[in-house]
Parts: sequence; C-alpha cells; structure tokens
Amino acid sequence: NRRSVVKLFLTTLIILLVPKFAFAEVNSGDTSWILTSTALVLFMTLPGLALFYTGLVQTKNAVSVLMHHFSIACLASILWIILGYSLAFSEGSTWIGGLSNFLLKDLSYNDLSGSIPEATFIGFQMTFAIITPALMIGAFVERMKFLAVIIFLSLWLIIVYAPVTHWVWGGGILSEWGVMDFAGGLVVHATAGVGALVTAITIGSRKKFPKSINPPHSPVLTMIGACMLWVGWFGFNGGSALTAGTNAGMAILVTHIAAASASLVWMIIEWLRFGKPSLVGMVTGMVAGLATVTPASGFVGVPGGIILGLSGGVICYLAVDFIRGKLKIDDSLDVFAVHGVGGILGTLLVAILATKSFSGIGLAEGQTVGGQFLIQLFGIVITVVWTIIFTYLILKFTSLFTSLRVVEEEEIEGLDQRSHGERAYSSD
Repeated sequence: NRRSVVKLFLTTLIILLVPKFAFAEVNSGDTSWILTSTALVLFMTLPGLALFYTGLVQTKNAVSVLMHHFSIACLASILWIILGYSLAFSEGSTWIGGLSNFLLKDLSYNDLSGSIPEATFIGFQMTFAIITPALMIGAFVERMKFLAVIIFLSLWLIIVYAPVTHWVWGGGILSEWGVMDFAGGLVVHATAGVGALVTAITIGSRKKFPKSINPPHSPVLTMIGACMLWVGWFGFNGGSALTAGTNAGMAILVTHIAAASASLVWMIIEWLRFGKPSLVGMVTGMVAGLATVTPASGFVGVPGGIILGLSGGVICYLAVDFIRGKLKIDDSLDVFAVHGVGGILGTLLVAILATKSFSGIGLAEGQTVGGQFLIQLFGIVITVVWTIIFTYLILKFTSLFTSLRVVEEEEIEGLDQRSHGERAYSSD
C-alpha cells in the first residue's frame, strides 16, 4: 500500500542522509579514560621529564633543558599531525604507513578507532610521539646546540619513531610476526635509548667527563619530576589498553609494583655499595622499573610485575656502571642504561612472564615460550639496527646545516645565558 511505500522511502532516506555518528558505537567510558590518559602522558613530558632532567644538570644549564623539552613537545605535536600519524597508522606496506592521513585532511567528527573517536586516538598517540624524542635529550644535555637539537629530533621522529610505531602498533612487520609490546618497550624505550647512545657517542663527551662533572644541582626538582612520571605512567601503560576495562586495571597495578620494586632495589644496592642511599638513585631506579614493565604491562600479572621491577633495578644499575664507568660514554643522564636496557629487558621477559605460570594472560594459541622469545629477540634486533643506522645518518645530515656542539666557551659558561639569554635562578 501507499503508506508502506512512503514509510520505506523515508526510512531509506534517513539512513542515507543522517551522519554516521548517529549510529556509531562510541563507548563513553573508554573515551573518557583515553582522554584522561592523554593528559597523563603529556604530563609526563611537561613538566615531569623536563623537571626530572633539569634537576640532574648544572645550574647554568637548567633553562636549556626546559627549553629543549618545551620546544620538542610543540614540534612533535605539529609533525605528528602533518605526517607522523599517517606514516605510523595509515594503511601502507609492512614497513611504513601511507599518506592517506597526511595533514589529517579527511579526519571528521564521525571517524572511530575501535570504541573511541579517532581524534582521541590520534591525540593519545601524539603524546607518545612527544615523550620519545624528549627522552633522548638526557643523552646530550649541556653540550648540544639548540638548532641542532631541533633539526635532529624533528627528523628522528619521522624517520625512526614513526616507522617503528607502524611495525608494532600499525599492523606492520613486527605486528605480523606477533611481537608483544603493550605500551612501548620497543617503540619508545628501545628507540629512544639506542638513539641516545648513538648521539652521545657521535657528539662526544662533556669537557670534564668523567672526572670533574658536577653532581645534580637539584635532587628536589628531580624527585618532583620523577613523581610526575610515576603518576603519568598509569596513563602511559593503562591507557595503552585503549579501553577502560580489566586490562587497563591490571596494567596500572603491575606498573606501580614494578616501579616500587625497582626503586627499593636501587636504594639497597647504593646503600650496600656506598653506605648511603641517595634520592637521585632511588628515583632513577623507579624509572628503570617503569621502563622495564612497559612492554609487558598488559600481558603479565602481579608476579610478573614484581620480577620485572626487581630485574630492571639490578640490570639497569649494572648497565649504568658499565656504560659510564667501563666504556666511558657520556650518556649524560643514563638514557640508554635506564630506558634502552629496561625496555629491551622487559621485551624479552614478557615471553616468559606472560604465561599462565606467572599469572599472565598467556601466549598466542600454539605458541611456546621459546618461540615467542625468538620473536621478541628478532623484533629487538630489527629495531636496534634501524635506530642505530638512521640516528647516525640524521646526525650527519644535521651537521651539514649547523655544528652539533656548542663552542667550548659556551659549554664552560653554560647554555642558559649564551643560547637563551636567561638564568634559572637569580644571582641577587
């Protein structure tokens, strides 16, 4: 009849014309959690990591460290929108994403990523793109030219970070292999740690290293920054679940346990070795535990979190001693020893600790511990080799436009006054 035909016509017209967000399955709980996590991860860099690193340098270089972090946060945000997100998360090859999301020109309110708006996912991933190059700043503080930092880390974000992100989280080669990296053991900590080590070796040590380097000027600032990192890491690891469910809850719990365990281990080692536990040492242990648990956080249970914290505290402490004491490499704030070694260690151990025997979620069906361990190892090797090669090439390319190091007089006087015309503390 005529009424039925009209009703069918109107229904069809509504389906065709009403924006698709009217029918979208946006989960408000998941979206709220990822929005919160986005704020927490940005909080890790600004001001968390910035204050953590600032307290560890000399007074005359405090402003320069803050300047590096703030400028990189701004640059990384713009680069992520222009090209980084597209290369990391667009459909492309197994090695790199495509350009379909260049400038995010086709992003609309309607677009979803799982149960959350794609805009929310883009913002969350942007904060990871901010903190990863920011971590590297600790390797070359007090001696790298500001212009060189800007050029180098901008290119590094696009050439190193974005492809590795695609490999692991964007459906690329490591994802196809089945590599387990929940929140960035490879994507963030291995790339930043290895890149930091290459940079420290390439630009050389500070003039007085290792005999006459002044101690951290403000353990207080470092501790405040460390506390911000600890709290922010709940969004870093818990947010990587991309849902507000049991996975996020367990990730946060094991993250906290690992941080506490590693802090205590570092404190005890220093106490036994030097007779005095230091605040800087204890908070460094915390960061080591957090870096180590990151790749495993969504796959392991509480026993795994404790083991990762204890092992991260011991191994990263030994790595600091070896790199700074034996190899005499001036990775100024121990970026590789803490983040690189911690991230790689956690990436390997997840093959064991994710099993049901350690209260983990279990490995993929039919996968053995040995098989998963080899997959993790192959993922590490590819990530490390890629990072070494392209970090070095980017540094050399940067040196064509500006010197990597400040002049000797500027290093002696301090970067604050000579590079930025400011002082962190009044001399009055």
